[in-house]
Amino acid sequence: MTQWLDTALTSKQFLLAMSETFTMVSIALVIGSLLGILLGIALVVTRPDGIWENKWVYRIINPIINTVRSLPFIILLVAMIPLTRFMVGTSIGTTAAIVPLVIYIAPYTARLIENSLLSVHSGIIEAADSMGATNWQIVWHFILPEAKSSLILSLTAASITLVGATAMAGAVGGGGVGDLALNYGYQRFDNVAMAITVVTLVIIVQGIQMIGDYLAKKARFH
Repeated sequence: MTQWLDTALTSKQFLLAMSETFTMVSIALVIGSLLGILLGIALVVTRPDGIWENKWVYRIINPIINTVRSLPFIILLVAMIPLTRFMVGTSIGTTAAIVPLVIYIAPYTARLIENSLLSVHSGIIEAADSMGATNWQIVWHFILPEAKSSLILSLTAASITLVGATAMAGAVGGGGVGDLALNYGYQRFDNVAMAITVVTLVIIVQGIQMIGDYLAKKARFH
């Protein structure tokens, strides 16, 4: 009887952990991607020889992104506890974990977006400029559409990185599959629970990659 109770409890914990992971990934991905796209565009257009060259803006954004990206997520997670507590009223739980997740994924996404946009051939930008397109039109109607496939793959990579980060959030009570692996798999020496969480994370990552590859391929031929 006790074994069945433990199994039922583990099942409930697993479903709750999956729900928390989905919440953290989805919210942090939306907010972080929006910030990352804006930062990535800003890096491209304000860089030397960019269409909106501005050395001061570039010199401010670039080192900030480098600084945040240089911090391992677990260190950033702990360092941001005072800010997280100030913003959401607590430093523990799924909601609290979203704050450092956004700060972590935004600059990472910005670099990926920057690389994707820089892959657009300069001839396309020159052609758009010769047709009298404004800088906004060049970005919106030429650079972004041309880099669509690469952008999708960049966001796919960011999503997978975010899944890994949510797993680490369990170390400080962030919830999710990582928290389940730590509390049940590691601390209670439950190899079955650990195996389930590992397989679950692999399936999630594989699913995200497959969807990303499909969308990127579809965008490439449209």
